[in-house]
This record gives sequence, structure tokens and C-alpha cells, in this order.
Amino acid sequence: MHRRTCLVLTVVALCMLLLVPNRVSARDDGRYASENPELHKWFDKLASGKGLCCSFADGVSVENVDWDTDNGRYRVRIQGQWVVVPESAVVTEPNRFGPAVVWPYQDSDGATQIRCFLPGAGA
Repeated sequence: MHRRTCLVLTVVALCMLLLVPNRVSARDDGRYASENPELHKWFDKLASGKGLCCSFADGVSVENVDWDTDNGRYRVRIQGQWVVVPESAVVTEPNRFGPAVVWPYQDSDGATQIRCFLPGAGA
């Protein structure tokens, strides 16, 4: 029984390590809106074919090495995994922020999905 308990604890620990995000996104409580109110308003209205992206605080800035194109489709590295961005999730208006931003979420099966992806300004 002791061996089985150790095995279960090891599996749980490994699962927790794999599920810990390698990036942290902050939640905006409104205090940063005064720094650049026009950009804040722009983010709040930003949308893809899947609907509103929500605010910048719900997204994650993406380093240039963590997004690219493959066979004409965008892809983003999230928690060490490359995720293909659905065409309906691509924000098509010009990026007024600069760096790429992604709005990921977990579906009911735990798979990473992308609600919105804003390519970097140089794309």
C-alpha cells in the first residue's frame, strides 16, 4: 500500500509541475488605465472573430521567439507547447501596442485554446 501511495503522490506532483504556467498575467484593477487611457480603451474594445478579447490584463504579452507562422498560420508557444491560432481568433486591426498578445484559456477538457491573438506590430 505504501508503494501505491508514493506512486500516486509522485503522479500528482508531476501533474502540478506541468500545469503551473510559465508566464503570469496580471489582472488590471483599473489603476493602470490612467497611464495611457487611449490604449486602455482600445484594448477594452479589441475583438477577434470569436468576440471581445477583454482587457489587456486578461492577455499575455508574447516574446518574438514565442510566436511565428507555420504554413501561413500563426502559432504561439504557451507553457512550452506550440498552439496553432485559429483564423477566427486573429485580431486583424493594426497593433497599437507593439508586442504580440495572446488571450489563452482552458476548455472543459483542459486543452489550451486561444480566444484572441494580436500579432506583433512588425508582422
